[in-house]
Amino acid sequence: MTGKRTALLALVSALARTACAALVSHDFDIGWVTANPDGAFNRPTIGINGQWPVPRIDANVGDTVLVNVRNNLGNQSTSLHFHGLYMNGSTHMDGPAQVSQCAIPPGSSFTYNFTINQPGTYWYHSHTQSQYPDGLRGPLIVHDPDSPFKDRYDQEIVVSLSDWYHDQMADLIPAFMGKGNPTGAEPVPQAALMNDTQNLTVAVQPGKTYLFRMVNMAAFAGQYVWIEGHNISIVEVDGIYTEPAEATMIYISAAQRYSFLVTTRNDTASNFAIVGSMDTSLFDKLPAGLNYNVTGWLVYDPSKPLDPPATLDTFTPFDDMTLVPQDRQARLPAPSKTIELDVIMENLGDGGNYAFFNNITYKAPKVPTLYTALSAGDAAAVSPEIYGAYTHSFVLDRGDIVQVVVNNLDPGRHPFHLHGHDFQALYRAPEEGGTFADANLTEVDFPAVPMRRDTLVVWPNGNIVLRFRANNP
Repeated sequence: MTGKRTALLALVSALARTACAALVSHDFDIGWVTANPDGAFNRPTIGINGQWPVPRIDANVGDTVLVNVRNNLGNQSTSLHFHGLYMNGSTHMDGPAQVSQCAIPPGSSFTYNFTINQPGTYWYHSHTQSQYPDGLRGPLIVHDPDSPFKDRYDQEIVVSLSDWYHDQMADLIPAFMGKGNPTGAEPVPQAALMNDTQNLTVAVQPGKTYLFRMVNMAAFAGQYVWIEGHNISIVEVDGIYTEPAEATMIYISAAQRYSFLVTTRNDTASNFAIVGSMDTSLFDKLPAGLNYNVTGWLVYDPSKPLDPPATLDTFTPFDDMTLVPQDRQARLPAPSKTIELDVIMENLGDGGNYAFFNNITYKAPKVPTLYTALSAGDAAAVSPEIYGAYTHSFVLDRGDIVQVVVNNLDPGRHPFHLHGHDFQALYRAPEEGGTFADANLTEVDFPAVPMRRDTLVVWPNGNIVLRFRANNP
C-alpha cells in the first residue's frame, strides 16, 4: 500500500508541475553598445536590446523557453549556447556554430525553443567565434519548487564572475594565435568582475540564510572565492544537487557553477568582503599594475565601512572531487567504449599556436555536424569520416557507457566541458601526475558514488577520467 501511495503522489506531483509549466519568452536584439565595467576604459561590447549587462534568464523546471534572436552585430554572425542544459530531444537548439546549427548571419533571426527539465545554475553565451568575452553572456537560473534545500534558505542571490579585456576578441585572438606569440602565451585580462562590475554590495540581514548561485562566465581566468568571516555549504555544482559540504573557499573555473548556503551573523557590527581572486598560475606574465582580485561585500549595515579584504599567503580551496551527489547515483558499469584524449598546446612550423586532441586540431566543417548526421543515411552516419578529418568525431551507440580519459600534456590547468550530459568524475591525478596509464588504477579504485558535473579542471601534466551514459542522441 505504501508503495502504491508513493507512486500516486509522485504522479500527482508530476502532473501538477506540468499544469504549472509556463512559456518564458525573450526577444534578444543582439548588437554593439559601449561599456566600461571596470571604470578604466570604454570599449565596444556586445549587448542585448541596447543594454549591457545582458538580461538574466529565469525559468522553473518544466517551463518552455523561447528566445527570439535578431543579429544586429552588422559585421559578425552569432549563435547562443545554453550552457549545461542537456537539450534532450532538441539538440538543434544547443547553439555551437557548425556543430548543431549554422551561425545566424548579420541581419537575420533565429528562434531557440526548448523545454527545461533540469533545476540548477546555468548560463547562456555566444558559441560563435570568440564573442562571449566581448559581453554576450549571462546567467540562466532554473528554479525548482521541489528542491531538497527549498526550506533551508530565505533568499536567493545570483553572482556572476568574469574576467574583462579592454581589447576586442577580434584583435586579441589573431595576435594570440599568430607568429608574434611564439610561446603561445594567452592574453591576460585587465580586470576581474563580479556581477559585471566592481565593488559589488549585497545587502543581507542578520540571522538569515542565503542561497548564492555563482557562475564563472570568464573567457580564461578561474577564480578562488571566499567570504570573510563566513563558511559556506555547497549544495549544487553544475546543476547537480550535492549532499551539503562545508567549505571556506572554492575554486571555480571558467564555465563552472556552484550554489552554496551562507548563514549570516546575528549582529550588524561589520560588513564582510566577498573576494574573487583570479588564478594567476594561468598567466604566463603578470602585467604591472594588474589587480587580480575583485571584491564585493556582504553589507549588514550601510553606515559601516567596506574594509578591504585581508591578504592571503596561500589558497586552500575545497576539493570538488569529494562532493557526493544528493541522489547518490552509483558508479556506472564498466565502459563499453573508452575514448582517450591527449591534450597538447604547440607552436607549429607556420609560427601559429594550436591546441590538439591526439595531434588533431579542430577545424569546423562547412556543413553543421548535426545536419550531416541527420541527412547522410543510417549506414553513412555511423562513419566518423563523413564528419570531416579535423572534427575528430567519435560515433557512439545509444546506451553506451562511455569513459573519457583526458591526459593533459601541457603545464597549464584546463577546464573541460561536455555538452548534452553530465558525467561522473572518477579520477583526477595531482599536478605532474602524468597520464592515466601511469596511475595503474582499476575499477575498484574509483569511488562507489562519484561526483557529477559537466565541467571539470585537469591539473598541469595530469589527467582526469570521466564516465557517462550516451542517452541523448
